[in-house]
Amino acid sequence: MNNNSSLQASTPFRPVEIGAPVVNIEQRDGCFYLSSLEKLKEAPPRILDRLVYWAEARPNTTFVARRGSDGEWHRISYKEMLQRVRTVAAHLVKYELSPSRPILILSGNDLEHLQMTLAAYYLGVPVCPASPAYSTVATDFAKLKYIVDLLEPGLVMASDGQAYERAICAVIPDATPVVIATGGVTNRITIPFSDFATEVDLSFADLAFSCTDSGTIAKFLFTSGSTKLPKAVITTQGMLTSNQQMLLQTFPEFGIDPPVLVDWLPWNHTFGGSHNVGIVLYNGGTLYLDDGRPTPQHFGETLRNLREIAPTAYLTVPKGWEELVVALEADAALRSTFFSKIKMLFFAGAGLSQAVWNRLDRIAEKHCNERIRIMAGLGMTETAPSCTFTTGPVAIAGYVGLPAPGCEVKLAPVDGKLEARFRGPHVMPGYWKQDDLNRNAFDDEGYYRSGDALCFADQEHPEWGLMFDGRIAEDFKLSTGVFVSVGPLRARVILEGAPYIQDVVVTAPNRQQIGLMVFPHYEQCRSLASMPDDPIEKVLSSAPVRAWLLQLLESINRTSTGTASFVAWAYLVPEPPSLNAGEITDKGSLNQQNVLSRRAELVEKLYNDPLSLCVVAPQPR
Repeated sequence: MNNNSSLQASTPFRPVEIGAPVVNIEQRDGCFYLSSLEKLKEAPPRILDRLVYWAEARPNTTFVARRGSDGEWHRISYKEMLQRVRTVAAHLVKYELSPSRPILILSGNDLEHLQMTLAAYYLGVPVCPASPAYSTVATDFAKLKYIVDLLEPGLVMASDGQAYERAICAVIPDATPVVIATGGVTNRITIPFSDFATEVDLSFADLAFSCTDSGTIAKFLFTSGSTKLPKAVITTQGMLTSNQQMLLQTFPEFGIDPPVLVDWLPWNHTFGGSHNVGIVLYNGGTLYLDDGRPTPQHFGETLRNLREIAPTAYLTVPKGWEELVVALEADAALRSTFFSKIKMLFFAGAGLSQAVWNRLDRIAEKHCNERIRIMAGLGMTETAPSCTFTTGPVAIAGYVGLPAPGCEVKLAPVDGKLEARFRGPHVMPGYWKQDDLNRNAFDDEGYYRSGDALCFADQEHPEWGLMFDGRIAEDFKLSTGVFVSVGPLRARVILEGAPYIQDVVVTAPNRQQIGLMVFPHYEQCRSLASMPDDPIEKVLSSAPVRAWLLQLLESINRTSTGTASFVAWAYLVPEPPSLNAGEITDKGSLNQQNVLSRRAELVEKLYNDPLSLCVVAPQPR
């Protein structure tokens, strides 16, 4: 066990109700099977059963709020949201929507987007929130066109006509109705969203809602895609409700103290749109929409919101925590509000570095004389999303925990690792109109094949739970035939390279040696080099930065056991990864394969002349 484990830490945690899972573990035919002994309680068949419930039980409680242009929070209560949802759904009836004619939403997170989504749920019509980047950042609209061709939407909604005009004119067929919340589209007849708020007969919408059940498709979510086009994941009502019930049994605190979230995570991803919105709706909490992002341009808005609104749980990606921990260390007013009601901290999307984890612990200890539980787990779009949670006795970076009630985990040997496979009511029935993908998505026992590798945190105590062991598809062989395990190596480089490394790509498929393309934290490197205004290329080639990088390589290679773990060189990339080119997703995670593909010519140069372009590690004796 790592000495940072919660079993050995002395500072107490702030009291919070968290489940104490007991896991059954079996081994047969070379596979491990894990499941919680706690049975999953019955969940409602539809996620909007909870909206109906809370509209009666807590009618005046704010369900969702967003800051308006006047700087004030514009709030919608549970009772008001149910009425709005029924009204919008009633207006949608005339468009003859169906799974074969779903609603496509091009907007980011906003109040109109949420109303349209919930109205679609009410009517029993799938909704698809497409990544805004496909419409506003991309220039060829290739992924958006692919989505439109696959889904053939019966109606399209965009929050801002001007922002989405190019994409709509380029991709959306003229015959498809387009709803706009603000503005319009040049040379295109559009429907104002305000038209959907007018009084209308609700009986047909109410009848449609009564006919929906757990098998009704709630939405199509598209995976980010790597070297291939994104896949359309079918998400049913039952997947959403069963996963929220798993969360509630894992974190009973949500049922005791209704959650208050301040959240920016995009709804076209399962973490934001299914997990976080679902936590609030299922448990009668309040969702404050955060128009910020963990970027230099937009993080100030997140801090503005967190100085004003005290969340009971905070959920973000590791990049968000990296930014927030710096602000918490420097801002007493922010600390005062943030820690006043917080019970749990969550991260997902990638691993949180141990350095950031430790800093969060230290801030909480100093401010509260308590630690706040930092929770994570393993989930994916195909499982709506959560499968495991870190409720076991380990508290270190890379730990993904134990299966949630109702989730069956199978660890199957693949290429020398154990692939995580999942079965349960939260797992998708398949990909939409992509039978070729479905044939390989499930094994012969009906488990979804995730492509994630897991291992036991402690071989002597498998009941302690699981560690993330990389993506099987990212692993490769050197030209010598030696197999390289990318995930653990990449995680170690990021951990030991903190705070100067943002992300890293492990090069070398079919090469003789491993190299690293390092995407640095540019401002941190400027500080290290004491060069605040110089060109970034000059900063990255400065003596202090190169000396740090050489020291990092020597540290990594100190425990190397051969070419599979020896890093020959590292290159500091002056050009940050590109969202438009598909090198990063819009939630900030790096797409390893796309980076290597886009920068193939650079990789070739690095291998041909590492001495002049890279920091080269001393060869082992």
